[in-house]
Amino acid sequence: MAATALTGSPPSQPSLTHPPPPPRKLTTVKALSESPGLSSIPSIYTFLKQPYHEPVSDTEEPIPTIDFSLLTSSLPDERSKTIRELGKACRDWGFFMVTNHGVPERMMKAIIEACREFLELPEEEKRGISGKHVLDPIRFGTSFNESVDEILCWRDYVKIFQHPEFHSPNKPPSFREIALEYSKRVRLVAREIIRGISESLGLEKDYIYETLNPENSLQLIAANLYPPCPQLELAMGLPPHSDHGLLTLLIQNQIGGLQVQHKGKWVNIDPIPNSFLANIGDHIEILSNGKYKSVLHRAVVNNRDVRISIAVPHGPALDAIVSPDSKLVENVGNPPAMEL
Repeated sequence: MAATALTGSPPSQPSLTHPPPPPRKLTTVKALSESPGLSSIPSIYTFLKQPYHEPVSDTEEPIPTIDFSLLTSSLPDERSKTIRELGKACRDWGFFMVTNHGVPERMMKAIIEACREFLELPEEEKRGISGKHVLDPIRFGTSFNESVDEILCWRDYVKIFQHPEFHSPNKPPSFREIALEYSKRVRLVAREIIRGISESLGLEKDYIYETLNPENSLQLIAANLYPPCPQLELAMGLPPHSDHGLLTLLIQNQIGGLQVQHKGKWVNIDPIPNSFLANIGDHIEILSNGKYKSVLHRAVVNNRDVRISIAVPHGPALDAIVSPDSKLVENVGNPPAMEL
């Protein structure tokens, strides 16, 4: 009988194959927040304190406001002055409020309420109509990307494609009519702002539209629901990020929570009734060769109220190649910064 060595490496064992762990079964944050007696959040929702919980600065410098009626004015002096203000807002902040835009306040309130009604449907109903792929026309989910996120965000969302092909969930019944009209009106507002941005860069008014063809890009409604959180110092609605695309227009239900990085500090952006909060995206930063910045922003949570925001991003056509315009690349000392 052969002896077994007592020193050295153990005898080799046949390799064992283990099945992959089952996918995580996640509930919605809304359902979690409504759990009886919830006083603390599960560890999977706990973010590290840095850089997500840097202190917020009180600034006396107000976020810029662009009067849309002056941007589209037939009076050359008014329009030129507003385009200069728009360029300064894009250069200094990357964010600005848009007032007098012509979208009725009742319509803005109606789309917020319709999105709220959808997000408050029973979870099985929402999951039943939700696609799984990023290009599926209706997607409901939680966090940011629940399938890969190691730490989950304190939010639920629904994303619905509106253009070039319109989609809508069947519930609530009012959603289709409201969303169809709202997305059309917002698309018109975005077009005029993008034209103004083009002119503010010293380009032709329709340069961006003729070059990047935003009219053939995907337009979607991205509605976010941020329930009250018992440990707001640990959770994040959305961590710091910049937006893809050219321009995002956002409305919210008058509950604050959006913070913008300005001059190296986080600044609270308080909602202004009947206005859009606009921000330029990564593709404008590329087109401008870095003259305009796509700025980091984040969503924080509170322990009292449900916050709802609705973002409508507008990007270039999917087959467009975005690069710095030659007019903005002055010489070899200012080479193209990037291309996408």
